[in-house]
Amino acid sequence: MIDHIGIKVSDFARSRAFYESALKPLGYVMVFSNDHEQYAGFAGPDRERIWIGRGEPQGYVHIAVLAHDRATVRRFYDEAIKAGGRDNGAAGLRPQYGPDYYGAFVLDPDGHNIEAVCFEKE
Repeated sequence: MIDHIGIKVSDFARSRAFYESALKPLGYVMVFSNDHEQYAGFAGPDRERIWIGRGEPQGYVHIAVLAHDRATVRRFYDEAIKAGGRDNGAAGLRPQYGPDYYGAFVLDPDGHNIEAVCFEKE
């Protein structure tokens, strides 16, 4: 299991709002934010963390977060789009990755690919 992941973001306030909304359906909550130093941490249901911090994004990041069911994947996608994310693949089956691979992909404000995925049958 991964303990934490860190992502550099170009606009801290915009990205903090995006991640707070997009990760909420997946059970993540913001557990720390330092507006002065511009970094924040979001904790998942199993204590894993996603940290964001102001800096120059370097390269492309892809994070896939496990969801409990397909409805949660759809809620993630909807909330991420409402929060300013860009569509990179609406919720649906991805048989090229496996028979029960159900995922949704959204680009965050810096173009990082954030995914929610589950392997449960509906």
